Amino acid sequence: MSKLSGNLNGLKPNQLKKLKSLSEKRVRNDSFITHDIARNFCEISRELSRQVGATIDRSGYIHHLIVGTDSSIQIPFLDRIRTSQSRLRGLRLFHTHIKDDPLNQEDLTDLVLLRLDYITAAVVDEQGLPKYYYSSHINPDPNSENPWVILPRVYPGQIQEGFLTEVLELEAEFSSHKSELKESQKTNRAFLVGTYEPRTQKRSPESSLAELKELCRTAGIHVVDQYYQKKAPDSSTVVGKGKLQEIMLKAVQKDVELLVFDLELAPAQAKKISDTADLKIIDRTQLILDIFAKNAKSRDGKLQVELAQLKYLKGRLSELDDNMSRLTGGIGGRGPGETKLEIGNRRVGERINRLEQELKSLRKRRELNRKRRTRNEIPVVGIVGYTNAGKSTLLNALTHSEVIAEDKLFATLDPTTRRVRFPEEREIILSDTVGFIHDLPPELSNAFKATLEELGDADLLLHVVDVSNPEFIQQMEAVDNILSSLDLNKVPQLVVFNKVDSLISQDKEIPSLDGLFISASSGSGLEALLDSMEKHLWNSDAIEARNELRKKKQEIPELQLLPSDSGFVDGMEDENLLRKFH
Repeated sequence: MSKLSGNLNGLKPNQLKKLKSLSEKRVRNDSFITHDIARNFCEISRELSRQVGATIDRSGYIHHLIVGTDSSIQIPFLDRIRTSQSRLRGLRLFHTHIKDDPLNQEDLTDLVLLRLDYITAAVVDEQGLPKYYYSSHINPDPNSENPWVILPRVYPGQIQEGFLTEVLELEAEFSSHKSELKESQKTNRAFLVGTYEPRTQKRSPESSLAELKELCRTAGIHVVDQYYQKKAPDSSTVVGKGKLQEIMLKAVQKDVELLVFDLELAPAQAKKISDTADLKIIDRTQLILDIFAKNAKSRDGKLQVELAQLKYLKGRLSELDDNMSRLTGGIGGRGPGETKLEIGNRRVGERINRLEQELKSLRKRRELNRKRRTRNEIPVVGIVGYTNAGKSTLLNALTHSEVIAEDKLFATLDPTTRRVRFPEEREIILSDTVGFIHDLPPELSNAFKATLEELGDADLLLHVVDVSNPEFIQQMEAVDNILSSLDLNKVPQLVVFNKVDSLISQDKEIPSLDGLFISASSGSGLEALLDSMEKHLWNSDAIEARNELRKKKQEIPELQLLPSDSGFVDGMEDENLLRKFH
């Protein structure tokens, strides 16, 4: 049954009756409109001096009958879930124009954003009859300049059959363009969107978007295009209403389903953009959280990611309705009690408290590991650096391990330690950590502080730098800033410039910088790195500093070390080992 909506104020009962009767009519499915029904629309439109329109499905049934003003109509909310996987919604819009005007920008925008089969406007003459028709449909060519095709004006006697066949041919053309894409490019297609205020931006928009693109690649998102502005973000839609509309039109044309924003959206911004766009909206924080959730393997890592996700979610809960509010107090209830929003907030808060308690327990276990190593006088070397700098690859190369190492951002999240043996019966514990990144979300930064605190007991930090990245200087600064925030800048540090083989393959000069140049993947420069580590760890000053530190450490009972081929693994990977210690 069709719904009547729109500007119904001031209408007489007989006019409402005419509209109801009109909504019950059925249009022939092989024509965008029939002359008789078009005449009925025009007559009532002239009588009301308002535009009148209808959304019609492919079977000819009217879903919504809409009454507007003298210059526009407001299309009601249409369900986003379509019945097929096609590009078109399966509805066409027919409406009247009181003035002798063709389809305007608002009409064409609605056509594209709502993915309508067709849009047709009938110009009403002075007698209340259709004078002629203007029609348009979405352009199936994704590379065309305009996302719509405006058809020639048609007079009432020129209406032809074959409308449904034309719509099906359009969908077939949409499908053919999509079939030409690679399999990885067919799903999770996205536009990147960013705004950068020149006065506060430390990096160029190009480098920031390049990093966001790498994050998308890690998350399995195919980036189709990117848009950015050099100005302060708009408080409502980030990029402004006009630019957002332009992006959304291109998104429909390019078959894009995601908008990824290179900033953390405020809850009100996310809601405003989501209401405007028939697309999925995610921001930089959500993207990083998703990658962390995908890559976390240990119990420790999963708890930290869940905690970060809940803290991000807590401020973004919204109350859709309060019909199912929990009624409390008195016979029958004397008030709404807790609404759904309050219940959601309370449950999220309770879960956050439970996770924080579990993480405190795991933190104590990591402290036990650190005390055990101090007790046995084993130096600890922490590997730090920007994400995808090659930290896990270096750990594998030095310890002959098989820690996951991929050319992706945040491929390794769980802190991992391995033992390295030197000549003269010397040993060190080599600890790999989560990679750093510019503007790490506060929720994740706080969640992983406990993990990174282990670096405070390190005797040496290896700062691994991807020297092949054009932005490696800025990446070094970002890592140094994070280390300073954790009060780790006083720990001795050895800068290791990795991926020199990439520089050589690109015929680029190796920069003259103070540090060691290696290639963890090929093994070049590793012997010099081991020699340098040995000199830093076993010189007289370093030994004296370690002895002084051990005196300050709290004494713990003797623990029997268990043999292990690959050393010790921190976090929940140690859990069985720790139980044997107890």
